[in-house]
Amino acid sequence: MTEQSIPSFVEGIPVYGGDAWTRCKHYHQDIDIIAIKHVCCNQYYPCHLCHEELADHPAVPWPASRFDDEAVLCGSCGREITVTAYLATADCPNCQAAFNPGCKTHASLYFETD
Repeated sequence: MTEQSIPSFVEGIPVYGGDAWTRCKHYHQDIDIIAIKHVCCNQYYPCHLCHEELADHPAVPWPASRFDDEAVLCGSCGREITVTAYLATADCPNCQAAFNPGCKTHASLYFETD
């Protein structure tokens, strides 16, 4: 992997030197490679902390009625996947890059869970 900046359509605070796999200053392990679209602003962020720091509004969880919308971006291949597909897998259905399983412990910050 070569160091690059976060893709321009993903808002985030990059790790030192930038990162094309959507890792940010808050989460930057090799497997931290997703960005999640926030329904409140229709904008991708690498994590809830980047949204909190950069957006001018509070985050709103993605509604369960829209889980079939593409709202998760694989930072490895750039494929957008549905919330349903993301929650059902441990890796990208397109390129098989492993996702950090710890991200799902924060699912309620991104997606309606009830």
